[in-house]
Amino acid sequence: MAPSNLPAVLHVLERMRAHGLEPLLDEDMRAWLAENGQEASGGVLARAGGRLKDVDLVLSLGGDGTFLGSVAMVGRAGIPVLGINLGRLGFLSSVTLEETDQALDAIVNERFTLEERSLLQVEGAPELGEHNFALNEVSLHKRDSSSMITVHASVGGLFLNTYWADGLIVATPTGSTAYSLSCGGPLLDPRCDALVITPIAPHNLNVRPFVVPDSHPIRLVAEARGGKCLLNLDSRSVTLEAGTGITVSRAPFSVKLVHLDGHDFMSTLRTKLTWGLDVRSGPPLLRADD
Repeated sequence: MAPSNLPAVLHVLERMRAHGLEPLLDEDMRAWLAENGQEASGGVLARAGGRLKDVDLVLSLGGDGTFLGSVAMVGRAGIPVLGINLGRLGFLSSVTLEETDQALDAIVNERFTLEERSLLQVEGAPELGEHNFALNEVSLHKRDSSSMITVHASVGGLFLNTYWADGLIVATPTGSTAYSLSCGGPLLDPRCDALVITPIAPHNLNVRPFVVPDSHPIRLVAEARGGKCLLNLDSRSVTLEAGTGITVSRAPFSVKLVHLDGHDFMSTLRTKLTWGLDVRSGPPLLRADD
């Protein structure tokens, strides 16, 4: 997190105490505050058996990348997550800093709803350990810029296609607004029981993103000229040997997102993607010689 975010973080911590909430800071946050000359006044985020202990809600301060890190930290514990956006776009961290008091008041008085979002689970890559899940997407990538990789994909035991591309994305409905969208994938309502398979810069231009039921596991096997490829789960990456087969499927657990009034998915789409904004109704553009 950038030092410029220090006033915002201190403001949120102060407002939490004002609303009678006890902040528990993880090690990274405590270290970051110390690096910026601030005492980490707050409890210590404890873990028992690798899971968070005595936590009612996780407050994520930052952008969507920070939110994904918070989801990875929560893991299988089922603890609700609320994101306060200190970044730019903020599909997941949709509460603005100016709405902090409103959000904290809603939490204290339980005026919010919980929405369960599906996660992806990867089998076949033991180096991931317990962190073998992702909220947005699982993707295979080439390791360098020298050549494409070849990915053989099957869905529900049926062969789908061989992709010659820079990589391949399997995205959840939540992740349909992220990496998959930037590669031409469709938007999915987060209530859909579906996944989208999106190629990254495919060699065959007639290959398009494909939506499949999330009840069918997706089998991926990558070939790479350099002998290795990258497996990404949201913001986490591991190196795979070429020819390693992985299975991507819907995880048996989900993540709980905290939604305040007026912060539903449809309103977020309209706001973040500026849908319905008619540029013709804005101020006139000035020419360089005006």
